[in-house]
Amino acid sequence: MKATPPQRRRGPRLVLLALVLCSLLVPLAFIFDRAPTGYVTTDERRRQEVVFHSFDPVEPIGGGGGGGAVDPVPVKVPVQDAPKKISNGSSGVPPPQHKQIDRPPLAVSVKPKVLPVQRTEPPKAVKGSTQRTIEVSKDIKKQKKDLKPDEVENLKACQLEFGSYCLWSTEHKVIMKDSVVKRLKDQLFVARSYYPSIAKLQGQEALTQEMKQNIQDHERVLSASSVDADLPSFINKKIEQMEHTIAKAKSCTVECHNVVRKLRQILDMTDDEAHFHMKQSAFLYNLGSQTLPKTHHCFSMRLTLEYFKSPSLDSDVYPARKFNTPNHRHYVILSKNVLAASVVINSTVINSKEPANNVFHILTDAQNFYGMKYWFARNSYKKAPIHVVNYEEMILDKLPKFSTRELYLSEEFRVLIRSTERPTEQTRIEYLSLFSHSHFFIPEIFKDLKKVVVLDDDVVVQRDLSFLWKLDMGDKVNGAVEFCGVRLGQMRNLLGKTKYDPKSCAWMSGVNVINLDNWRRHKVTENYLLLLKQVKKKDEVSLREAAFSLSLLSFQNLIYPLDGRSTLSGLGYDYGIDPEVAQSSAALHYDGNMKPWLELGILDYKNYWRRFLTREDRFMDECNVNP
Repeated sequence: MKATPPQRRRGPRLVLLALVLCSLLVPLAFIFDRAPTGYVTTDERRRQEVVFHSFDPVEPIGGGGGGGAVDPVPVKVPVQDAPKKISNGSSGVPPPQHKQIDRPPLAVSVKPKVLPVQRTEPPKAVKGSTQRTIEVSKDIKKQKKDLKPDEVENLKACQLEFGSYCLWSTEHKVIMKDSVVKRLKDQLFVARSYYPSIAKLQGQEALTQEMKQNIQDHERVLSASSVDADLPSFINKKIEQMEHTIAKAKSCTVECHNVVRKLRQILDMTDDEAHFHMKQSAFLYNLGSQTLPKTHHCFSMRLTLEYFKSPSLDSDVYPARKFNTPNHRHYVILSKNVLAASVVINSTVINSKEPANNVFHILTDAQNFYGMKYWFARNSYKKAPIHVVNYEEMILDKLPKFSTRELYLSEEFRVLIRSTERPTEQTRIEYLSLFSHSHFFIPEIFKDLKKVVVLDDDVVVQRDLSFLWKLDMGDKVNGAVEFCGVRLGQMRNLLGKTKYDPKSCAWMSGVNVINLDNWRRHKVTENYLLLLKQVKKKDEVSLREAAFSLSLLSFQNLIYPLDGRSTLSGLGYDYGIDPEVAQSSAALHYDGNMKPWLELGILDYKNYWRRFLTREDRFMDECNVNP
C-alpha cells in the first residue's frame, strides 16, 4: 500500500491546532469579561441602571417634600435614604433560629420534560417610609455624624453619579497604611513639577542633574514596590536626599506659573485616575449585586438535578382545592431565589397565629421551577401549603400574544428631585420600588381568589400579619405604603398626557394587600395593557423603565394607604437604622443592592434574615452556602 505523503496529513494537525487555540481563547474571554471570581452571572435579580431622560422644571407642589423637576435616575440602585417605618406589633422578636423539617428523600421515577429556559434580567425591591421626606443630606449626617458639611455634599454628589456604591464605599473605606509609598509619590510629583523650570536656569546644571537622578531613583523604587513592606532598606536615605534636593529647588528663583501649571496637570491626571477607579469600583459593586454567588448557583442546580433523580413531585401532598380556597390567607411571592423565598415563608408562618391557614403561591420562572418544587417538597413550614407555579408557562397559556412573558421582580427607581428655586441646596434623592409588569397578571393566574397579600422575596416578617386580612379597603385595589415625598405632579413629564391627580402620593411595593375582585371590576390589567401599547419599547431596558409610570398610573385613585409603621425599609442600603426600631417592626424590607444573602449585605442587619434560614441541609453544605 502506498504511504500517504506528509503534506496530506496537515488537515488533522490544523484541526488540532485550532482546538488548542480555542482552549486558550475561552479562558481569556472570561478574564476580559471582568466578572469577579467566585460568582456566576445569572438573571436571579438583575439591578440594571435605567437612566431616564431629563425633565423640564415644574412648580413645587404643596405638601410632601417641596419639589421641582424629577429625575428618576436608575432602576438600579437599591440603597438610599428614605424615611423609616415602625411596627404595629407589640410582641417580642422571633426566636433566634428556626429549623424546617425535612421530609424523607424520595426515590426515582419518570420525569416530565424540561421547559426551555428563558433568561430574563429583573431587578429588586422597594423603598421605605411615608408621611414625610428626609433629605439625603440629613440622613447622611445621621449616619455619619463626624462628616463635615463639604464631605456630606461630596457624598451626595457621588450618589447622584454612582448611587448606593458611595454609601457602601464610605462604610468600607480603607485607611491608607503604606504611608512611606505615599510620601515617595508626593515627593516625585513635586520634583517633576520643579524639574523643567530648574533645567532652564543658568548655572544650575549640578542641581538639575541631582534632581534628575533622584527622580529616576524614586521611579525605579516605585516600579518595584507598591507597599511599604516591599521597599528597600535604604529608602529613608533616598527620601532625605529628595527632600534636600526639593528644598534647594524651592530656594531658586523660578517662574511660579510654570510650576503651578505642572502641578495642575498632575492634579488633573490624579483626579482623572481617581474617577476612573471610582467608576471601575462602582461597576464591580453593581456586578456583585447583580450576580448570584457561585455557591447559590451550585445550590439551585443541585436541587434541579435532584428533582429529576427523584420520584415525580407533580402529585402534590395538598389537593388543588387547597390552593383555591378563598377563605384561606393567600400569599403571593415572585422569586427566583430559593433561599430568599424560603425565608419569607418561614418568617411568616413562625410568626403567624394560624400557620396552617396560610397558603403560599411562589411564582418563578422555568429555569428555577424544578429546584423550587423540590426544595419545598422536602421542607415543611408548619403544615402551610406551598404552591410553586411556573410563571412563564402560565402566561404562555393565559396570554399567548403578549410579549412580556419573563418573570420580573419589583422594579427599583432612584429619583432625583431638584427645587426650581434653589436647585443646589434642595436637591434630594429618593428610592421607590413599584410593581413590575409581572405583577399585573396575578388576577389572571389566580382567578378563583378574591384577596391576596403580595410579598417581595427580600422581606422578613416579624409579627403576625393577620391584621392585613381584616382591612376594609372599600373600593380600593392595592393596599400599599404611600410615600408623599414624591407626588405625581412632580413627574408630569414622565406620566404624559394621561389624567391624574397631581397631589397624589407615590406608593411602594414590598408588602401589598390586593383586592382581586376590585382589581377585575376596575379592569386594572386591561388599563395597564392599553397604557403599555403607548410605550415605545425599544428593548428590555425601556420596557422595564416604563414600569415606573405604568405602575403609578394603573393604580390612580385605587391605593389604600397602609400604616407606614408596619414595614421598615432600607435594610439594603441604609447603615443608620436603629436596632430597636428594626426589632419592633412588623416586617423588614431589604430594599437596596445590599441583599442579606450577598457578601455585600450590611452585616448588622443580616442576623434578622439569617435566623429564619434553614441551616442543616446537605445541599447547602455540599455547595458551601453560608450567607
